[in-house]
Amino acid sequence: MSKLETPMTRAFWAEIGGTLIEEYLVVPSGPNQGRRLLDAIILPDGPTEIRHWKEVGLRGQNVVIVQTKASRLGMYLMGQTLFSIELVKPLKPKSIRSVALCNRDDAILRPFLESFEGCEVRVMPSIFEPKA
Repeated sequence: MSKLETPMTRAFWAEIGGTLIEEYLVVPSGPNQGRRLLDAIILPDGPTEIRHWKEVGLRGQNVVIVQTKASRLGMYLMGQTLFSIELVKPLKPKSIRSVALCNRDDAILRPFLESFEGCEVRVMPSIFEPKA
């Protein structure tokens, strides 16, 4: 994550609570695939704490995937949000909610992403940007 995105993710986590796992390794690198990290996973039913991905299993858990960009909602973030669900499904969670966390909305793109089950957009200003 980054200086701009980590505070956004943590502010969202503060709103929903639970266990935060940053930089969750969902696909290891291999000869025919690249490593895939999710910006964060939140287990809303877990204790309020930060854990490492190696310490927490997702099987049977309610899972909130968070993909964060300190910019306007765009197609790159939309793709991450949508396809992250597919990457997490093999880990057998009880439920999956995938959140595109950005600091500016897009009135055209948002309805497209939110038309997919489990996908949503949350707009949270970066703490480093000037207030309008």
